[in-house]
Amino acid sequence: MHSRFHSAFSALAEPLKSAVQPLLDDANFQAVLTPAQIATLQQQTGIEADALALALLPLAAACALAPVSRFNVGAIARGTSGHWYFGANMEFLHTPLQQTVHAEQSAITHAWLRGEARLETITVNYTPCGHCRQFMNELNSGTEIRISLPDRAVSTLADYLPDAFGPRDLAIKALLLDKVDHGYVPQGDALAQAAIQAASASHAPYSQSHSGVALLSASGQIVAGRYAENAAFNPALPPLQAALILLNMLGEDCQQIQRAVLAEAEQAILTQRDATLATLAALGCQHVDVVALRHA
Repeated sequence: MHSRFHSAFSALAEPLKSAVQPLLDDANFQAVLTPAQIATLQQQTGIEADALALALLPLAAACALAPVSRFNVGAIARGTSGHWYFGANMEFLHTPLQQTVHAEQSAITHAWLRGEARLETITVNYTPCGHCRQFMNELNSGTEIRISLPDRAVSTLADYLPDAFGPRDLAIKALLLDKVDHGYVPQGDALAQAAIQAASASHAPYSQSHSGVALLSASGQIVAGRYAENAAFNPALPPLQAALILLNMLGEDCQQIQRAVLAEAEQAILTQRDATLATLAALGCQHVDVVALRHA
């Protein structure tokens, strides 16, 4: 079991504690639950799905990196595929607060990067802030997505974001989690190609400034993240943060990145370059390359 789960696991009530231990003890556990695993947990605990997700939130919150606020938030994004994806807030020392990641953003992006096509429910241990409500409104689930909180009836995003403004008001057809391919040609080594492929799948319908980041972790894994733009712009998630979310969910150390590549167009009207370089420098990564996106 990864050390970050120890405290949260010890506080779980039986029979959930016994049921979930084999999953956490699996060296391949990557903060995702499959439909079969969820069914087994329900069978062993007798807990229905909404209550089970709420009971698992302490494990998601255990993945938080909160050196500034010391306030851990956990979220679970529940896909229509039946998979559940953990997420947690992330803060980075010596960077602007705008570089932080909210737990709902983390869980949603985690699901997106693993290929989930649509989300049905976001389970979170604290009420979503306005930033996260607007971020969720970019999803192809729209305001119908369910929001589940402790000690409250399940509501929808429409209840939390009435009279919402979002991509549909701007006639945007490709929504967050929809499959897209912007057709950029992979080039360079494996890390550069991963960044370019991430940019090809990025969500930037407002600026068309597609971008992707690939990281080489301390263990030698390549992890890639994509830009997720938002109709309100400020809740947009940079590609570096997307990559850091996946790196964190894999249990890797965000301060032990060996190398990084940012892929973006040379003439894009928005650039991720300065923010990416500054945040990576704060995390101790000095080996960063920037590659230009090219169509065939």
